[in-house]
Amino acid sequence: MMRAEGITKSFGRFRALSDVSFSVRQGEILVLIGPNGAGKTTLFECLAGVLPADTGQVYAGDRSIAPRDRSSVMFYMPDGIAPWPAQSVGWGLDFTVGFFGGDPKFREHIIREFDLLPLLNAGIGTLSKGQRKRALLGMGLLTPQPVLLADEPFDGLDLRQTREVARVLRSHTATGRTLFLSIHQISDAARVCDRFVLLSGGRVCGEGTLSELCAASGAKDLEEAFLALT
Repeated sequence: MMRAEGITKSFGRFRALSDVSFSVRQGEILVLIGPNGAGKTTLFECLAGVLPADTGQVYAGDRSIAPRDRSSVMFYMPDGIAPWPAQSVGWGLDFTVGFFGGDPKFREHIIREFDLLPLLNAGIGTLSKGQRKRALLGMGLLTPQPVLLADEPFDGLDLRQTREVARVLRSHTATGRTLFLSIHQISDAARVCDRFVLLSGGRVCGEGTLSELCAASGAKDLEEAFLALT
């Protein structure tokens, strides 16, 4: 469906990303795994066209997508943001549908899935970290772009909430939506995804399913595979 080839980004003499290449398949949950400082957020920002890459291309099928045109294919949800803090959650859902052209019929479904009914009249700026994460994921899934990039979608959620949100995210791939998630907790990544991209020091150290990564590394689980390959 989509692929990145040779994405490189430097900040002065520091190279944050070096020749990063991987593929994204339709209807999958692809997870970008790496420790803090691996370059995950920088990669997402370069993919989404928020940050200009020094070199590299992003393709949809065989067509190269310029940074200014990527918002038609990808919606990027950064971590740690609180957009429209003075507005209510309900307002944010309505704005997302109206501004990005989402399906208004889908709004009530998202409210149920993420248990947002008690939060609809709450100001976005007043929400706890976990509440805000659920609200923003709901808004992200209301957008019509075929690929959703979500940076740290489980940050701020407890174990029960993480499992429930993972279930919800999985259900959306059945409609053909593709999710590309950046996660630093390996246990969370193993629970939810179809394939992995392992990033360390700005370089891709592995890509594939769990069985493929274990076969390549001789490891028994994702944590061992990550340590072996990075």
